[in-house]
This record gives sequence, C-alpha cells and structure tokens, in this order.
Amino acid sequence: MFPQNVFPDTTTVDSQGRLVIGGCNTLDLVSEYGTPLYILDEQTLRARCRSYIQEFRQRRKECDVYYACKAYINPALAKIFDEEGMGLDVVSGGELATAQAAGFPLERVTFHGNNKTPVELEFAVSNGIGTVAVDSFYELDLLNRIAAEAGKVQNIIIRVSPGVDPHTHVYTTTGTLDSKFGFAIQTGHAAQAVRQALKASNLNLLGLHFHLGSPIFELEPYRVATDLVLRWAAQFREDGLELKEFSPGGGFAIAYTRDDAPPEIGDYAEAIISTMTATCSDLGMEIPNLTVEPGRSIIGPAGVALYQIGAIKDIPGVRKYVSVDGGMGDNIRPALYQAVYEVVAAGKVNDAPTERVTIAGKYCESGDLLASDIMMPELVAGDVLAIPAAGAYCPSMASNYNLNPRPPMVLVNNGQSRLIRRRESYQDMMHCDVI
Repeated sequence: MFPQNVFPDTTTVDSQGRLVIGGCNTLDLVSEYGTPLYILDEQTLRARCRSYIQEFRQRRKECDVYYACKAYINPALAKIFDEEGMGLDVVSGGELATAQAAGFPLERVTFHGNNKTPVELEFAVSNGIGTVAVDSFYELDLLNRIAAEAGKVQNIIIRVSPGVDPHTHVYTTTGTLDSKFGFAIQTGHAAQAVRQALKASNLNLLGLHFHLGSPIFELEPYRVATDLVLRWAAQFREDGLELKEFSPGGGFAIAYTRDDAPPEIGDYAEAIISTMTATCSDLGMEIPNLTVEPGRSIIGPAGVALYQIGAIKDIPGVRKYVSVDGGMGDNIRPALYQAVYEVVAAGKVNDAPTERVTIAGKYCESGDLLASDIMMPELVAGDVLAIPAAGAYCPSMASNYNLNPRPPMVLVNNGQSRLIRRRESYQDMMHCDVI
C-alpha cells in the first residue's frame, strides 16, 4: 500500500504508476534536473505555515510562529515564510545573513545558540535583530557589552533547561539537566541568569524560552515543562520580571513511516495553551505572548529526495544491496540518528513488493545505508527511488564528504517547477581552496 501519510499533500500516482508531486511527474523532474534531487512541494509548505498560525492563534491571539531555520533555509524559502507571516528562529550568522539577503524583516528574527561568537552577536545587534535567546553567562556579559558599544538596548529572552525528558533520541534531547543548552533550573543557574539579566544596563529581558528536543511524539512533556517553567518564573516578579514573552520552542513530530502517528498541530496547540492559561490564572499572572518554533514539522513533510539506482550487489542468503547516487552526504540522519524512512520506486509505485533489499549510498562508509531490509518491487539500474519526509535536516546537514557535490532543490507547484538551489559543481567545492 502506498504510504500517502508521509508524502506531500499534492502527491498522486498517475495511470502508469509514476509518482507525481505538485502536479509534476517525478521522472520528468529527474530528466530535467538529474539526481540526487530534492523536491519541495510549495502547497504543503504554505499549508503547514497556515495551520500553525491558525491552530495556535484561534486558541491564543497573542501568539507568533517562528520557523526554525536549522531545519533548512535559503533566500527563496525565507521569502515564502515572510509572505506567510512567520518569524524566523536562526542559530548562526549564516542563517541570519540568509534572512537578511532575502529582505526578511529582522525584527521578526530570534537568534538562538549555545555559543554565539562575538562576530555573530555584533552582526545581529548592528542589523537590528528582534530578540536574542541568551544561553550562557558568557553571552550575557558579551551581549550587554556589544549592545552598549552600539548604543542600543537589546531585547533578550533567557533559555532555561527545565529538566523534562521528552523521550526522544539522546542526540536530540535538549531540555534535560545534562545538556549543553540553556541555564538549568535545578542548579540555580537559571535564577542567577534572570537576576543578572534584569540588572544588565543594555539588555531588556522580555521573557523565557525552553526547548525540550525533537521530534517529540508526546504532549505531556509540553504540559509538564510549561507549568513548571511558569511556576518557577513567578518567583521573580518581586525582582522586576514582567513575563511578556514565553516560548516552549518547537520539536513537533512528523510521520517518517506509514506507522507513525504524531499528534496534530492543534493537539500541540491545545496542550501548550491550555496549560499556559490555567497556570497563569492559578498564579495570578498576566498571560504572556506565546512564541512557538516549528521547523521539521513545516518543511519535513513538504520534501522528497529522489535518487537513481546504479550498482546492485546480491549476496545469496545474506543481503541484496541496491546502491543509489546519493546517501549520507545529503541525508546523514540514518547514520547519525538511526532514522527510518519509507522508500518508493518512483516509476513503479503500483508494482507489488517482491524482494528484500538494503538501499546503500555511494559514500565510502559501510554505515552509509539509507534504508535496511525493506521490501521493494524488482529493481534495476536506472530506476528512481523516492524517499519522503526529507525536507528537514537532510539538505541543511548535507556535506561534501568524498568531495561529492550537494544536490539541487526544486520547488514544485501546480505542474510548474522552480530551481531554488542549483547543484554544486566541482569548481564550487574548490572555490575557497588556496593553491
């Protein structure tokens, strides 16, 4: 059965069993752009933006949705997020520069990260960034000094670590005590940071932020952490903290396989906002403006990776390897996180699965496997494979390992395709080399 739940909203299969996304035949896209190729469906992308804004704001009007750029960003996408009324959450000077190059309003940008450099912070402050999420005592002192030298008062939020386990992969868990991110509440460091920020001459403390990890398939961690952080924050009212901004981050899950059933966007909205409202009421606090930061759950479902099969190696009684022209250089998640994906033969969607195979990448690593021991129809060299739910973190974590060029990205919509990132050339990869 075709796993419709993990493909973009516009996905169909034509009468010849070929995969069609955004009205574009995927095999035609391969003929035009080559492989590996990343497709983004514009309708799915915009629909996810609108759903987040609608689901959260219908429950709490004072809510902003900021797209987490680390999932993947480029100027064309930044323009789309601007058109959809989103803000941006950036984690580097490069992401901030991309937003600036796209003409994105920097007052709708928050700068996150556990070790922002002086150069990055100077760049952010001098260009009028909206908010900086302060993550360390080092950064508190540094940012205060940079803002003073620029003659500005910089808006900030403090990132706290609430000590709540979201039950996700250890590498993507960020809200527990043992984390490189944020000021831990349990150690007293978070309280010290709030009091220091309130006294800083050139910083304006708007509120608090936490991020539990990603992807989170449960609602209870959001409820627990929201209640915990708000109750903890109430003690600083006498110190002068007016909680104007509150952010539980992002980490919202998507379906990667046909069996995944993540909560709906509205479920996350209800869990967070109902808890925030009830806790603030109980504490006699003004309800702060809410900011959420989805990344994966906006761009992930819109993306599909296309690969072409080359060598096939059958080891009788052991394993059949089907090798493609991409791999861990454009999608490191299976090697890094043991991520599991669906795989579909883009030209044989209706063919029955007949053999068990492992999809191998072309990189010089035995661990370069995109999918292991999956059932597929009979495959031959030249066939095209599609891996859905590939819009998030695959392109943004891509590398030039083995000096392979990174793939292009194409935006599809209503039968039209538009290149928004071209394929790298060998010359591109050597551009910064000095002989």
